[in-house]
Amino acid sequence: MSLHDDAVLVLKGYEGQPELRELYLEHLAARPDGMYKPCTGVHVTASALVVDPTRGRVLLTLHRKLDMWLQMGGHCEEHDATLAAAALREGVEESGIDRLALLPGGPVRLDRHETPCAWHLDVQYAAVAPADAVERISEESLDLRWFAYDEVGSVADASVVRLVEGTLARL
Repeated sequence: MSLHDDAVLVLKGYEGQPELRELYLEHLAARPDGMYKPCTGVHVTASALVVDPTRGRVLLTLHRKLDMWLQMGGHCEEHDATLAAAALREGVEESGIDRLALLPGGPVRLDRHETPCAWHLDVQYAAVAPADAVERISEESLDLRWFAYDEVGSVADASVVRLVEGTLARL
């Protein structure tokens, strides 16, 4: 099964945000290349909010290009077998934490947002960090920092706050 096919199945099974979900599915139906960055104008991305439930906190990255506190995430790559694998890969690469585990149940949220180069149709997962996790800043980040759940609203935009809320509801 291709990454494109996996994304269609994941989105068809996602029960939240029906209008946005349909927009994603329409994009994928029209664009066989719609999973990847070369798909100009709009493409699907995958992200993972890294959480530490035992300490009541989330790990955010200060994105180098966007200068915003965000969850880990980015473009799908040809070797990603599934959307979940792409989200987990991005989480590991950008957090430096090797033993992340995605929360069961598939994506937590969908978020459509504009970047300087294209619209991203982001499929957002949540990943639990192990108790002994030590984060490492990647080259894509200006900073990496843990925030208590209730601090996120003071540093990040509404989309990240909604992702935290959705993740907490699932925890």
